[in-house]
Amino acid sequence: MDGEYSGDADDADELDEDEPELDDDLDIDREETGESVTIEISGLSLYTHHGVSEAEREVGQRLVLDLRLDLGESDATVTDSLADTVDYGEVCQLVALIAQQRSHNTLERLCGTIAGRLIGDYELEGVWVKATKPEPPIALPVDEVSVEVWREAEE
Repeated sequence: MDGEYSGDADDADELDEDEPELDDDLDIDREETGESVTIEISGLSLYTHHGVSEAEREVGQRLVLDLRLDLGESDATVTDSLADTVDYGEVCQLVALIAQQRSHNTLERLCGTIAGRLIGDYELEGVWVKATKPEPPIALPVDEVSVEVWREAEE
């Protein structure tokens, strides 16, 4: 029985006793824990038309996006409700739309556009966006080229 759980069903009830009641003041719970929530999305792979060269913009290429959303305090750690956090599926759809609806010369501009939209649409303390070209159009051997942008929300 190595590695197998040997508890019984009553153990689950005991775990629930340690959970704070939803009626408790959520702010007091967070102050005690210093809790902060970050959502990370890695490897969002999209076919896009970004780049300086005409070929990049016409033919297009695969772009990989990584995102880090700093929510700060989130009631979802207590309520377990999607309404109290950011829906990362929705974020992926929005980022895909932004990345595919128009072309930018630079990855810096693309990342800045994505960061600005996420900060504007969601209650975030900050957002980090990384765009990677896995097959950059460079005459020398390079594994990938990437650009990162970090933006904090204005208070």
